[in-house]
Amino acid sequence: MVTAQRLLSTFGNVRAISEASLEELSNVRGIGLAKAAQIKAAFELAKRGDEELGEKTLIKTAEDVVKLVSPKLKDKKKEYFLILSLDSRDKLIKISEISIGSLTANLVHPREVFKEAIQTSAVSIVLVHNHPSGDPKPSKDDLVITDKLIKGGKILGIKIADHVIISKNSFISLRLNQYFS
Repeated sequence: MVTAQRLLSTFGNVRAISEASLEELSNVRGIGLAKAAQIKAAFELAKRGDEELGEKTLIKTAEDVVKLVSPKLKDKKKEYFLILSLDSRDKLIKISEISIGSLTANLVHPREVFKEAIQTSAVSIVLVHNHPSGDPKPSKDDLVITDKLIKGGKILGIKIADHVIISKNSFISLRLNQYFS
């Protein structure tokens, strides 16, 4: 229990502990590299368990997407690009982290997006990323990558159901805002 208290007093909350590096964890008194690795592994298992629990989650609206991933994305300091792989009944198969960018940009390659979609046998996918700036309005780059992915999805037979951009206090659905049809 003392180690848990040290971790909380050092990092402030469980989320910060889960995001800490091995080096940061091992700097806490009583935690060496082996224990730090165990802590990181426990958080990774919990994260994967959360994703597996989502298998029965129905994704019909942008609000469904936001409810599911906003807790993971809204406070991030860098841009994270995720896809939600869906089955033929719009049920979540898997949440996949495709890339992590900088404060204002994220490089996303269609190959990585569709690799995940194909591996999960997705019928459709929802693109999701965050804007740490707080403004969910899509950038020109956001629109360009969305268009590329829609075209690639048509070739592969994988529908892009939506692209949702999340900021700390709001979101925008590119489909609902008629950036694509």
